[in-house]
Amino acid sequence: MTHYTNIYAKAFYSILFILLLGTKVLHGQNCQPGYVLNPVTANNNIEWGKFPEFSLPFQIIYSGPRFGDTQSQPLKHGFSHIAAFSGPEPASLPASKLAMLWYGVATSSGNQPWADNALRSPWGNDTAAYRSYWDNYAGTVTNVGIVCLDIERMQREDRDILALKTNTQIPQNYRNLSDADFLATYKRDMRWWYTEAINRLRLKGVKASLTSYSDVPVRNTWLNITTNSWQDWTTNLARTHYLTQDNAGKIGGSFYNGMDFLSPSPYYYYGYDNPIGKDYLSYLLFAIEANRAWSNKPVIPFVWLRVHDSYDPKTPMITDFMAEATAIFPFFSGAKGLWLWENPFFPGDRQENYGAYEHFIYGLYRLSQFRDMLEGNYDLVIPMSARDHMEQQNPVWRGIVKNGQILIAAQNPYAAENATTSITVSYQNWARNITMKGREVFLCKFDLTDTVNGVEPTLDFVNVYPNPAARELRITLAAMNGVAGVDFALTNANGQTVLQQKLNAFAGETHATIPLPKLSAGMYFARFTANNRTVIKKVVILQ
Repeated sequence: MTHYTNIYAKAFYSILFILLLGTKVLHGQNCQPGYVLNPVTANNNIEWGKFPEFSLPFQIIYSGPRFGDTQSQPLKHGFSHIAAFSGPEPASLPASKLAMLWYGVATSSGNQPWADNALRSPWGNDTAAYRSYWDNYAGTVTNVGIVCLDIERMQREDRDILALKTNTQIPQNYRNLSDADFLATYKRDMRWWYTEAINRLRLKGVKASLTSYSDVPVRNTWLNITTNSWQDWTTNLARTHYLTQDNAGKIGGSFYNGMDFLSPSPYYYYGYDNPIGKDYLSYLLFAIEANRAWSNKPVIPFVWLRVHDSYDPKTPMITDFMAEATAIFPFFSGAKGLWLWENPFFPGDRQENYGAYEHFIYGLYRLSQFRDMLEGNYDLVIPMSARDHMEQQNPVWRGIVKNGQILIAAQNPYAAENATTSITVSYQNWARNITMKGREVFLCKFDLTDTVNGVEPTLDFVNVYPNPAARELRITLAAMNGVAGVDFALTNANGQTVLQQKLNAFAGETHATIPLPKLSAGMYFARFTANNRTVIKKVVILQ
């Protein structure tokens, strides 16, 4: 795993004492991409040819519409694999560029208890029929680079499993078990069926990287994320799913071990206009970060550029800024790829604008401009868990650190369209203010050795104590050349202002006491600004 824990701690507890010039935005370079997107206007069209050709060092699989493309355009524009074929594909492509989503793993072997959507029973199935079907499928994917099983046939919750005890289709010997034994037996036997599908592929010589759609330790669970603390999500085995556990209830077991990477499915269940829909980015990143906390397997989430209801013929596209953020942010939370899915029955006879697809491609293109930061080893800077972002509904930023540089991605999903959001991004003894308009995706690289020293003489010295503090801060200010008006602000580690007021610094020393409101324990920044000089002090607040 990337050094998640170490960098998480550094982002909060590194010593920070820097001088910034005023409060204006400071850019490490011109971060505007060389190509500016003009989105498609015609329906049922993706204008691949207008994008520069580019690539990324990740596994990014394209399962979207092709609209007559026979030149494998996705492979020239950020995608590493194609799973929705057109023209001479897949015969014209090497195995290293092919991916397959295997629908019907549990449902295509006749009228079986496992295939029954209401029953989902591991008992009474025709094992020979399933093995024959799986063996036949294996023959079609021996020259494919990635295969994802789409199984989706298990009772998910304990209450649903126990409800089967009253179903006469379940053999009596199982229904006679105690509740605890019934649960344990169902989970054990269901894991066997999921594993056996993988085993048959391997037995028949399939060498592709294997995964299983949505079968991960922490499954998609939008509505109850903030019910549990981040620590609970990442340490309590009860939050993980039994398919990825062994018979002792720990992460592991035959099915988990059979997968080469994990594929959560954090589709957006709500449009942006829904109050819950504004949590889209924290929801996506939570699915990645929570599963990385439990597993060192690569995480490659499925993403969909529609509001999630695959059976609704009027399912709308997500907004353009959501699509662009979806292409960029996962890699800042440690994802090693993306699987861009589309319902294979769309578009059919539908007429739609696919601008969201172009914004997703544009997000990949913007990311490719910093390819050097994404190759090889790098560290992640995750100052706040995605779970906490969802609870606090605040701006999201993440960083990637490599070779003395930091690549910052930031967005305020909760901002009004024309609002301006300013936040402080920091790493060890480096910090910057960045400003975003509306819900734009900020993406820029900075030199970590580029510290800025103020020269304005009006504010000469600042001291803050006690540190750590609990109920109040005591401030010592020193000014030169008369009285300096000082703007004081206390911000949390994510750049949100929690307290501000005006102070005066007189020649010599000035002392002030500032009562603290009720604050969560953690790292804060005390910012003092006078004219063109800003001093930032790290402050630890005790609960």
